[in-house]
Amino acid sequence: MAKKQKLFVLDTSVLLHDHDAIMHFERHDVAIPITVLEELDKFKIGNDTKNFSAREVIRFIDRLSAHGGLQNWISLGPGMGSFRVLLGQEPKTLDAEKMYGSGKNDHKIINATLAIKEAEPKKEVVLITKDINLRIKAKALGILSEDYETGKVDQRELQTSSTTTIEHIDSDVIKHLFLKGTIEENGILGDLKTANGFYILKNGKSSSLTYFDPLTGTLNRVEKEYTSGIKPKNAEQAFAINALMNNNIKLVALQGVAGTGKTLLALAAALEQQKIFQQVILARPLVPLSNKDIGYLPGDAKDKISPYMEPLWDNLKFIKSQFGENEKKHKAIVEMEESGRILITPLAFIRGRSLSNILFIVDEAQNLTPHEVKTIITRAGEGTKIVFTGDVHQIDTPYLDENSNGLAYLIDRLKGQPLFAHVRLEKGERSELANLANELL
Repeated sequence: MAKKQKLFVLDTSVLLHDHDAIMHFERHDVAIPITVLEELDKFKIGNDTKNFSAREVIRFIDRLSAHGGLQNWISLGPGMGSFRVLLGQEPKTLDAEKMYGSGKNDHKIINATLAIKEAEPKKEVVLITKDINLRIKAKALGILSEDYETGKVDQRELQTSSTTTIEHIDSDVIKHLFLKGTIEENGILGDLKTANGFYILKNGKSSSLTYFDPLTGTLNRVEKEYTSGIKPKNAEQAFAINALMNNNIKLVALQGVAGTGKTLLALAAALEQQKIFQQVILARPLVPLSNKDIGYLPGDAKDKISPYMEPLWDNLKFIKSQFGENEKKHKAIVEMEESGRILITPLAFIRGRSLSNILFIVDEAQNLTPHEVKTIITRAGEGTKIVFTGDVHQIDTPYLDENSNGLAYLIDRLKGQPLFAHVRLEKGERSELANLANELL
């Protein structure tokens, strides 16, 4: 029995999240309410990713319109469904504006979906939105409504430790690693071998922290060494520093809850490599609090962004505090600050830059969309290394979750690639009190 043809109605949040979304529904039809087109028009001006997405969607729809009026169904191509704009037809039965209140765009989108559902009884109409509240309101009126699934990852993979412990390793292997620091892999890891994977090899009470180098095919011992005055406190932190200091690894993802040392380790490793890179950039996305835009904050631009950047400055201050004011390393960090060789800034302030010979750290990367992460990486020039840090469970934006955010997407898609390393930091090292909160609250 052939599957029932579906008709997907997309809201604005989906198109801003992924400007190619219209083409991701295979043989099924896709429609957008005219209200969505009006909202896209409001987002088209600006340099943010959502502004770029709005412009791309508008251009795409304009190209489609060359094949016929948008109020009619237009083919999206061979093997694909058709597309049209829903021009404000009113539903004959239920009315979302009467039920929930008039004048709100969400309710107009629901009404457009109700109307097309009545007009296309042979199709299964589904409203696709990343707005949870809109999904709930739609379902309350009998509309099938789902999240946009393209780019979502299996959360179980992210819950798995990035460190693999292997028991009953031949004692000669561990002894060789301690004496020589490296050994040919030659099947030691078996099916567990992963490019840039981190392992704890054990034989009774003997153990060794190791890293598999895909370029040489060797297992290399990982030491817990000081980096810019910071010493790793556990195996995962040692692995993180190893990945950050490895020049053959160009892309690193550090995942973990608050207090595990993600940003501190990334910055410490960056400062340790100041002679390799022309500039160190530490950036984070600005996520307004309490649903208010940053423009509501008092003061000039610097005053407005200062509260968002303060945690990053705190990490830099902590590293500087490991050295006396007259020590060479303390002076080197101060010189980097004064010369602009280390830059702490909102992510939006460096959009469009070409990143060459730069160590670029993106903090709070779980608040980025998959498209934003891809955009950042594709700007990497020669000699650049990019580090993403974040906690996939601490999302501050309304249209992302732990399955659809950019950090989770990055980890899922690039696992096992020779230029990429992922370390999941599991043990909080900030304080006993912070650990207690993470475990029990």
